[in-house]
Amino acid sequence: MARETSENPGRLKQIRLAYTMTKKVDTKIGLIIAGVGLLTFGVFLAIGFAIEHPVYLGILGFIVAFLAMAIVFGRRAERAAFGQMEGQPGAVAAVLNNIRRGWSANTTPVAVTRSQDAVYRAVGRAGIALIGEGNPNRVRQLLASEKKKMARVVGDVPVHDIVVGDGPDEVPLKKLQIHLMRLPRAITPAQVTETNDRLRALGDLLSKAPIPKGPMPKGARMPKGGQVR
Repeated sequence: MARETSENPGRLKQIRLAYTMTKKVDTKIGLIIAGVGLLTFGVFLAIGFAIEHPVYLGILGFIVAFLAMAIVFGRRAERAAFGQMEGQPGAVAAVLNNIRRGWSANTTPVAVTRSQDAVYRAVGRAGIALIGEGNPNRVRQLLASEKKKMARVVGDVPVHDIVVGDGPDEVPLKKLQIHLMRLPRAITPAQVTETNDRLRALGDLLSKAPIPKGPMPKGARMPKGGQVR
């Protein structure tokens, strides 16, 4: 009982915070939610009077109205959150952190630039998804470099290049999760595990690449495994 009591205020606080943040972007959110609830309840109540069961349909209508309000609020809150995150460094990581089942996503970039362009990686039944955020031209170079680096260990596992943005051949941030979920399945669960293990081993190997101590000699280059470009 004590645990339930302590959890409820936390949930209510989260809902209140989400509503406050959403209202800053979607100023009509309160009216829309109330309208959905009243309309849903009214329809069920009218049906109840029509079939002479107003109490039963009224109770059912109240429950359905509450669920409808929760669904509408959730979707509009999500849309508002994406609107605030769009164009910000780390926005892709926030989406991947909340991705649905079926994908194993790394919320830490596998490649970045000093200009905060980044490439993230996710592995699922569709294969490997490389997701880039930042300047499209620089991001495409990062994607090509990362794809070439992985080619040595992933074999014939499909690799999908995704650039997040609103330009041609780009995927808007708010549609990224849907885009990933709609990619066709191409490998088995066992191959997903094997691919993850190989990529993890590749990352460990690159992280242990020897880096010279002290100033870099003139004309010397960073090892190919360097993450910052």
